[in-house]
Amino acid sequence: MDSVLDYVAVGLAAAMLLAVVVMVFGQRRDRAQRAEWERSQRAEDERLASWAQRLERQQQGLDERAARLDEKEHGAEEARASAASVRAAALAERERLASLTSEQARAEVLAHAGELARSDAAALTRGIEADARREGERRARSILSEAMSRVAVELATDSTVVAVPLPGEEFKGRIIGRDGRNIRAFEQVTGANVVVDDTPDQVVLSCFDPTRRERARLTLTDLIADGRIHPARIEEAYARAVQQVDADNLRAAEEALGRAGIAGIDPGFLPAIGALRLRTSYGQNVLAHSVECGQLAAVIAAELGCDVDICRRAAFLHDVGKAETGRAGVTHAAAGADMARRFGEPEDVVHAIAAHHDEVEPRTLETVLVQVADALSASRPGARRESVEAYVQRQQRLEAIAAELPGVERVFAMQAGREVRVMVLPTEVDDAQATTLAREVARRIESELTYAGTIKVTVVRESRAIALAK
Repeated sequence: MDSVLDYVAVGLAAAMLLAVVVMVFGQRRDRAQRAEWERSQRAEDERLASWAQRLERQQQGLDERAARLDEKEHGAEEARASAASVRAAALAERERLASLTSEQARAEVLAHAGELARSDAAALTRGIEADARREGERRARSILSEAMSRVAVELATDSTVVAVPLPGEEFKGRIIGRDGRNIRAFEQVTGANVVVDDTPDQVVLSCFDPTRRERARLTLTDLIADGRIHPARIEEAYARAVQQVDADNLRAAEEALGRAGIAGIDPGFLPAIGALRLRTSYGQNVLAHSVECGQLAAVIAAELGCDVDICRRAAFLHDVGKAETGRAGVTHAAAGADMARRFGEPEDVVHAIAAHHDEVEPRTLETVLVQVADALSASRPGARRESVEAYVQRQQRLEAIAAELPGVERVFAMQAGREVRVMVLPTEVDDAQATTLAREVARRIESELTYAGTIKVTVVRESRAIALAK
């Protein structure tokens, strides 16, 4: 029992000793924390005192600056007052010397100053206008020279005849046929004249229309290669020649688009574009002219910052209406704009085509650039020849006079315009009407055209009955 009490007493003593130790350490920690807080408080007080001193110094500086400004303002007021007194004295002296009132003097001074200002402004305006004009002309010459130097072109070499070589002289007899049967059939089918002269181993095809001339050339070349020449074979060869010309037109259109750098053209547009390869304008090939215009317009548009694609497409397509030769009373600009609209070209391109001869007022800068490119291509040395175009226009008018009459199927102006052959529909025109039609065509030619010599009008009425033996 005593040992238990001893253990209990020892435990209590240890507990009391531990409590004393904990209390002592707690007091020391509290004193350390209080000392740390006091140090931080003193540091904060020092910072606040430093800021207060800095603000006080800034306030003193502001007060001093305000005082200096007040002094300067006071001095300025005194200077203004002094200047006003000097001006008043000077004005009084001028009035005394000039015997003018202030209002009179002011009006005189203002009038003189206004005259000087107007004179200076007019001189300055003239100088600016002259400089702008010189700079504009210099810039325009630079752009046009750059565009023309970057486009390689050929001179006009248009002709209305083509020579077809022969394997031998005996082929001339075959081409003529018995009593001229073959040559008459050939000319009636193709609309081209065959000139058989003393030139060895060749005959000449003459026709103002390049498309007919090309078809006739291909037809005759096919007949010579085959060796069999008679009216039925002529018609077969001519049908193949028409297909060949159409295929060549498509290839020419694709090549021209490639040279001009144009993509995205509707395939239905290609036949009309390709037909331009066989069209001429004052001796200048229209398709080559179109490619050249597209290249020129693109170069100029790039220099001026315009829409290059619109300018290139519109300039390339501006003469496409010349492919349509059967629309009487419609200009090629209007016909070309209608075709471009049908084949989905942008409206800016359609407008530029319609306005390139000022038939429609231009409303965009791209349209003006198309006109510039057209004029550049047409006016360069050697580009065009008036004589060929005038001849072609006379031939076309000869054909148009007869084609306007009812019952006419085809019309060919031949022999350099000295003969007009009119093919009529036998179901609509009988023999008596054919004679009347010939007289009517001759009368209209006499009244509407001016020409030398005489023009022979031949009306051909031919009916055929075809049956197949099986």
